[in-house]
Amino acid sequence: MVIDSTRAFAIRLMEHLVVPTFVLDAERRVVIWNRTCERLTGIPASEILGTRQHWSAFYDEPRYCLADILALGCANELDALYAAHTEPSETGEGLRAENWCTMPHTGKRLYLAIDAGPIYDDEGRLIAVVETLRDMTEQKLAQIALQRLAERDGLTGIANRRRFDDSLELEFLRAQREQRPLSLILADVDFFKRYNDHYGHQEGDACLKQVASALESASFRPTDLVARYGGEEFAILMPYTDEAGATAVAERVVEQVRRLGLAHAASEAASHVTVSLGVVTLLPEEQHSSADLLKAADQALYAAKHAGRDRFVCGAVTETLREPLRRISPADDLCAA
Repeated sequence: MVIDSTRAFAIRLMEHLVVPTFVLDAERRVVIWNRTCERLTGIPASEILGTRQHWSAFYDEPRYCLADILALGCANELDALYAAHTEPSETGEGLRAENWCTMPHTGKRLYLAIDAGPIYDDEGRLIAVVETLRDMTEQKLAQIALQRLAERDGLTGIANRRRFDDSLELEFLRAQREQRPLSLILADVDFFKRYNDHYGHQEGDACLKQVASALESASFRPTDLVARYGGEEFAILMPYTDEAGATAVAERVVEQVRRLGLAHAASEAASHVTVSLGVVTLLPEEQHSSADLLKAADQALYAAKHAGRDRFVCGAVTETLREPLRRISPADDLCAA
């Protein structure tokens, strides 16, 4: 009688906790679905008790919740199912994870922090798993907003140098590991100092914003990264892109900037704002580094300027970085196209 009353008290206590909580038995059937969990998920306890349908409160398709993983001992599923998580301990303690959940019954998308803890009998057999939930959506959105601010150029709104440097290292290692091509374009606004001197810094800022927009419109894929590299210099990082694809983007960039029609009375390249570009594609080998890619693109950019600006040059990464530049796009040819 004492045991039954204690169990009843524990169940009643969980049902009235202010923290959203549900409990699975050893067969992973829901035995407790407290009132706060009802409010969070939009599903009354009467519809979920005795079932294994607890996943439907959080996801559109069947999948394991954290309590299932703990009950089944399938920790190998954690990486695929959760954005962040702890690793199982040898002492059989609980798990913690974080994830975006679709909440099908409420129509909300929430970022939940999840804890799952086991309950064992006197013989050490699992009899239940308790899962508790915390709505961390506001904190997560604030974190994302701060991260975006840290990664965005304040003037143009595109990625900043910090984001570019991080992405370059990541994509270079991935290309090296998967043996897939990686392309990089460095772009420089021609005679930009003269533009600033002639039209003023406010007009110079407006020019950079429009050029950044032109670069973004010339790069169609969401995997590409357009960044402000520094001053009037920009970069386009293109994973899984061969030289033909990179060249096509370079051609569009040159043409898109021309179409802006921004007058540049102080330019020696044209009567309007133009850009010079260095284009490099690399299939990374062990002896290569991301610095090699950057140096080759910078050399190609210098060659484009030396050849008269308002054009792109395709370079190459070699051991000495002195291989002759393979292609220079004549401005007249691009105009004719």
